[in-house]
Order: sequence, then C-alpha cells, then structure tokens
Amino acid sequence: MQGCTLQDRMKSIIQTDGNGCYLCGKTVGLECHHVFAGVANKKLSTRLGLTVMLCKECHTGKHGAQYDKEKNLMLKRDAQFAFERTHTRSEWMKLFGKNYL
Repeated sequence: MQGCTLQDRMKSIIQTDGNGCYLCGKTVGLECHHVFAGVANKKLSTRLGLTVMLCKECHTGKHGAQYDKEKNLMLKRDAQFAFERTHTRSEWMKLFGKNYL
C-alpha cells in the first residue's frame, strides 16, 4: 500500500474500515488517496484523516479519482461531510475555502 502508513489508514475519518477500495471494494493493490492534493493540502489531509484507500484502477487508472472530476468531487464531498460530523462549516471554510456540499 502506497502513500499512507498504517497509522494514517487508521486515522481516516471517511473510510473507517480501510480494508478495501473505498470506491469498488477490491482488496488487493490498495493505495492511499489524499483527498486534497498539493504539498500543504496533502499534509492537511493526512493530519485531519481525509484519506481513503483506493485500488490502483480507482486511484490512478483512466477513470480513477486522480483524473475523473466527478469521482474527485464525490471524495471531496465525503471528506467535508465526515469533517462536519465533529466540526463546523466555518472551520471547514477556514481550512479549505470551498464548500463541496
């Protein structure tokens, strides 16, 4: 599994089981997907638990979350929804500056 340590996987507030691909359920070839990219946002994603496990196809494949705008937006919505279970929308906006819900 790439990109996430076991501790990072356990910290995800989006995907609580982490046992399979968040999008298709496949259990082999899993990679860590930080919902928000870029150096600063990737660290923020890790710190806040805004990560999910994806199989290689769902992560970086032709129709994977890295390239498919709809899948990427869905993951951002799921991340915001999970974050707002324990935080306010105002806190979200201060961190990310965009409402995805």
